[in-house]
Amino acid sequence: MPIAGFDIFLIGLVVLVILVFFAGVKTVPQGYNYTVERFGKYRKTLTPGLNFIIPFIDRIGHKLNMMEQVLDVPTQEVITRDNATVSADGVTFYQVLDAARAAYEVLGLQNAILNLTMTNIRSVMGSMDLDNLLSNRDEINAQILRVVDAAAEPWGIKITRIEIKDINPPRDLVDAMARQMKAEREKRAYILEAEGKRQSEILKAEGQKQSLILEAEGRRESAFRDAEAREREAEAEAKATQLVSAAIASGDVQAINYFVANKYVEAFKELATSRNQKTLILPMEATSLLGALSGIGAIAKEAFGEDGSSKRSSARIPNTSSDQGDENR
Repeated sequence: MPIAGFDIFLIGLVVLVILVFFAGVKTVPQGYNYTVERFGKYRKTLTPGLNFIIPFIDRIGHKLNMMEQVLDVPTQEVITRDNATVSADGVTFYQVLDAARAAYEVLGLQNAILNLTMTNIRSVMGSMDLDNLLSNRDEINAQILRVVDAAAEPWGIKITRIEIKDINPPRDLVDAMARQMKAEREKRAYILEAEGKRQSEILKAEGQKQSLILEAEGRRESAFRDAEAREREAEAEAKATQLVSAAIASGDVQAINYFVANKYVEAFKELATSRNQKTLILPMEATSLLGALSGIGAIAKEAFGEDGSSKRSSARIPNTSSDQGDENR
């Protein structure tokens, strides 16, 4: 059966409708936004999902990734405020918030963000000393992020993070810093050692102080005891002298003989035990010593209650002058 012209027209019309339908249906994947242009002018933004446009009049202008993206910042030379040259690189995290502005406000979005980040890295790091640069990396990141985010805001871009990865000073500068760190550590070690010696000397002095205090306390106690002993000895001697005096007053001659003989024996004992005494010479009146000893014996007999006749006997005191005369003759 031959196909008539009207049938061909219908088939062509159906095919055209199908083509027009598919040309006007656009599917946007998740995480992307498409811009729609009508006769070259921005008209609207297509969000993820199924969208419809006017075929052959509207067209897709730009396909933009709305997810957070990472941009590596290459290594660059930076001169610090104290004229030290360091190498620094980093990484930038950004996200497109407004597809229309990101597509039509700037040409070459990633290149613009990269150059903006590198410029501000040199600016911020160049305004700091090397020591601050190496020790305040978080502060550097915060300053660069604040400046770059403010500059990228007209492009519909949000700079979420900027991180400095490496800061590499020259080799000679690293060696100098190592020597400085070593000297600083040695200085702290010497200070700690000196502090330890100081504490040791303080504790030693405290110990000596306590020892001297205890020794002084001991000497004071010993002197007190010695004084007390001398006081009691003096009291005993005074009492003995009083008793002897009372005995003499009552007419007892043995008492004075005992007193004199006791002193005589004590003096003779000191003479015999003296270190400087090499030769001991007995006196001519040695018999008087015997008489004194007999007086002591008589007193002892009285004390132990021996016969009463010996109580009344008087000790004979030797006549030393007559003995000396006989000796001379």
